[in-house]
Amino acid sequence: MSVSDTNAPGRALIAPLRRAMADFEPDSVRKALDLLFHPQAVVHLATPFEDLPGADGFFGSALQPLHEALPDLERRDTIVMTGPAAVDGSHWVGCCGYYTGTFVRPWLEIPPTGHQVAMRFHEFFRIEDGRVVELQALWDIPELMLQAGAWPMAPSLGCEWQVPGPATQDGIFDRPRDEARSRASLQLVTDMLLGLGKFASGGAAAMRLGDYWHPRCNWYGPSGIGTGRGIAGFRNWHQIPFLNAMPDRKGSTATGQGYRFADGDYVAFTAWPGMEMTITGDGFLGIAPAGQKVTMRSLDFWRCENGLIRENWVLVDLLHVYRQIGVDVFARLREFNKARHRPD
Repeated sequence: MSVSDTNAPGRALIAPLRRAMADFEPDSVRKALDLLFHPQAVVHLATPFEDLPGADGFFGSALQPLHEALPDLERRDTIVMTGPAAVDGSHWVGCCGYYTGTFVRPWLEIPPTGHQVAMRFHEFFRIEDGRVVELQALWDIPELMLQAGAWPMAPSLGCEWQVPGPATQDGIFDRPRDEARSRASLQLVTDMLLGLGKFASGGAAAMRLGDYWHPRCNWYGPSGIGTGRGIAGFRNWHQIPFLNAMPDRKGSTATGQGYRFADGDYVAFTAWPGMEMTITGDGFLGIAPAGQKVTMRSLDFWRCENGLIRENWVLVDLLHVYRQIGVDVFARLREFNKARHRPD
């Protein structure tokens, strides 16, 4: 076995921020952000936040308002992994988990529930010279809309639930890096993604999903798409509607935007954006097909097991897709839920 600890500093670097957010106290979180982020760092966050100026923007525009809505806010990581990106060797740390707390005040006009809620996140930190210079992150904001009973979009095809962490309970890396295992995992996911790209020329059979996916795999999609169990669940609840709607989609290999890295049995992918496509065919998630060209932000984690993919966590910025075609999801949310705010 080939093992090293070359990427341990990346995991250690963000540990103080993760500790500060585990029992969210604003001053401690702000201090940890200032120490971690380069003054010129850029933050790419999900719609409606978009690009924010470093630690100031991330804290002031996103984290602080979330804490005001959930005063007992906690961050809970389920995956923390690191590695060099295959495309250029840049150093990334990828975190998957959820923010949770009691939802007592409106946030982004989502009405509070008075109960505990959970919002999944995928956050990818690019590190240079011991500082974070870029953050690419998606928060599953629609997940809070769903828990608040304020859903403004088409219903999900897959299962909506609180997505679990890895079945093996080993997503938080505190062990030396296994280079050989990391290479094998990266190759498996790379081959699978190349197979997906063969759909346009050879259809579903050309993708050879059974060569890459475990029979009992779980595909954990975002709220609005949901989870699919097994290859049939993945195909029925996500892939078939997706490809029928956007058969010309091009992934990061074509757009040159993607960063893929591996750590043991885990592989991560981030891009801003990661895909480009045209909405045609049957339409997508209630969006009528009118030849609209869109890009899509999709940030992923995969867990490999005995040469097959067993779990895949996927977040997609669905709010950004709707925004590109002129649908204001937040305006729909206000209209659908304004009866909650009628004057006395």
